[in-house]
Amino acid sequence: MPTPIPRPMSLCAELTYRCPLKCVYCSNPLHMSRYADELDTENWTRVLHEAAALGVIHVHFSGGEPLLRPDLCELVKAAREADLYTDISTSAFTANRETFESLKEAGLDSVQVSLLDSNSEGNDLIAGTASFDQKCSAIETAKELGFPVTLNVVLHRHNLDRMTEVLDMACDWGVERIELAHVQYVGWAFENRAELLPTREQLTRAKEIANEYVEKTRGKMFVLHVLPDYYQSRPKACLSGWGSQFITVAPDGAVLPCQTAREIPGLEFPNVRDDSLSWIWHESDVFNKFRGTDWLPEPCQSCEYKEADFGGCRCQAFLMTGDASRTDPVCHLAPDHDLVLHAINEAESSSNDFTYRTVRA
Repeated sequence: MPTPIPRPMSLCAELTYRCPLKCVYCSNPLHMSRYADELDTENWTRVLHEAAALGVIHVHFSGGEPLLRPDLCELVKAAREADLYTDISTSAFTANRETFESLKEAGLDSVQVSLLDSNSEGNDLIAGTASFDQKCSAIETAKELGFPVTLNVVLHRHNLDRMTEVLDMACDWGVERIELAHVQYVGWAFENRAELLPTREQLTRAKEIANEYVEKTRGKMFVLHVLPDYYQSRPKACLSGWGSQFITVAPDGAVLPCQTAREIPGLEFPNVRDDSLSWIWHESDVFNKFRGTDWLPEPCQSCEYKEADFGGCRCQAFLMTGDASRTDPVCHLAPDHDLVLHAINEAESSSNDFTYRTVRA
């Protein structure tokens, strides 16, 4: 008897791939210009209501930079009308008090701001654009207006040694949550992997600091520390499993099991311009391709953890092996695990020469 298809819990609404920053680990596609035909307000409004009908309870407005959409407040209102919890993930580079006041009035529930480092030099190295002061000002404004604020801090070799400073800034701002997530090496991050991978010594110290602040801020600020895949013995269950809880609608209307699924060639992604979100979730080939565990290769198929990690990340498997159906090489039992060890060794001799996010044809 086939396993029942679960309902999706969360929709990532990628409103645009446009962004004023050039972050070296951006998860957007390398060839963003191919997907420049963005959904209009009417289509997005329909998608939000279809998502709610499908069982989604939370919409995460993302990008690119979602603040570049002039209809953002209208879409927040539409999501609230559909009884969805709403948040936004923003670089905050273009945000000001008026921006946040308008979003508050529209009904936005919470704000996530990306904080790249504890100082402008480190921030600008990664962003490729001077943006640190604007980010700090926007965080302060969001808090003043009563928004629950999450800081999203992507960790890597160049900012790990200032993790304490970042956490202290979060405490001073009084944010509700900080997510310390190491780089996931897909998209632009895979291009810059040798320049971003931390050392094992840095990681050991980072775990100690995170544990210290979990205790120090208990009951005041939630601290989440997501460890890097490359230094783990088993892979993570990417988004709780392919086609399990999360659904992404890209700026052009393509529907993806995860934000970086376009890394995998040969997959045909259905579009909300042509099909309903319900049909795409339940019936489309792409959502069923890696759903569940029946498709798993060995050694995953015989592994006691297969219902926990589902073979790991499909995008990571493809980028490292050329085959999305192989075991994620992060796993110590994977036939391709040596590729991870090679990447770590390669990073130790890196020249720190970044490839910045640009619009490629």
